[in-house]
Amino acid sequence: MWYSEELFQIYLKLMPKLKTRKAAAKRFRLTGSGKKIFRRKAFKNHLLQHKSSERKYRRLSQLSLVSEQDEANVRLMLPYF
Repeated sequence: MWYSEELFQIYLKLMPKLKTRKAAAKRFRLTGSGKKIFRRKAFKNHLLQHKSSERKYRRLSQLSLVSEQDEANVRLMLPYF
């Protein structure tokens, strides 16, 4: 299969590429320093008629930081961020 031992050794040294989870890439952004991760707040997709304007527009519209406990999992899903 291999034409030469040299090509086989080069093949063994190559690491596989890590895939980015596209769903996570669409949901998270890094801060300017790259040390923290932003996310969108939940509960603003539907059933909005009974929620107050303050809750919808002031509180739920703001971006939030991913908690420290979840940050490691998010970084695994986004290897090249």
